[in-house]
Amino acid sequence: MKQKVSVAFFLAGVLFTSCLLISNLISSKIIAFGHWYVPAGVIIFPVSYILNDVVAEVWGYRKARLIIWTGFLMNLVAVLFYSLSVSWPAAPFWQNQDAFASVLNSTPRIAIASLLAYLVGSFINAYIMSTVKIRSRGRNFSFRAILSTLFGEGADSVIFITIAFAGIIPWNQLPMMIVTQAIIKTLFEIVLLPLTIHVVKFIKRVDNTDTFDVGVSYNPFKIKDI
Repeated sequence: MKQKVSVAFFLAGVLFTSCLLISNLISSKIIAFGHWYVPAGVIIFPVSYILNDVVAEVWGYRKARLIIWTGFLMNLVAVLFYSLSVSWPAAPFWQNQDAFASVLNSTPRIAIASLLAYLVGSFINAYIMSTVKIRSRGRNFSFRAILSTLFGEGADSVIFITIAFAGIIPWNQLPMMIVTQAIIKTLFEIVLLPLTIHVVKFIKRVDNTDTFDVGVSYNPFKIKDI
């Protein structure tokens, strides 16, 4: 039997992956929020967690797992092609190789930190959304969304900043970067929560779908179980 994919699910997957690609591309720059400093990816990366919430809430953990691994694969492909394009010999008249490389040529350390943090944070987010929904019998979406983001983004921030910047940025700045990034991302979730709630209700009504993951395996590597 062929599985059908709704337009809403397809768009959620495309937007999710796009946010990840953009976030990883701009995260090499450290930006200032007053006296606090965070990777520039904080501007857009929280959107991926909101989409993760939507997918887990509407279609369940299985579909969230599928989108998470799809995003991981696309990010890996992007990193490989970035590296290839940087290492390929430039045309004699091309004068911007250094600038091009500084933006696209992520070090293996940054790439590993980004991919690992993304996987751990995303799966924690989806797991909490799914399990708390069952326990609460589908009530209190706002609480589930904020709780899952707090833990998912927290884990993501700890892993990424520690692996990517330890020894590069002063040690006394790392905890502040981790906390600031996690707070900003969670506040982003809270600010957009009314819109998220509206989107979730709309998709549930249009797709006639509201999944409860009873009996679902939460093994992140059980990709065939979709």
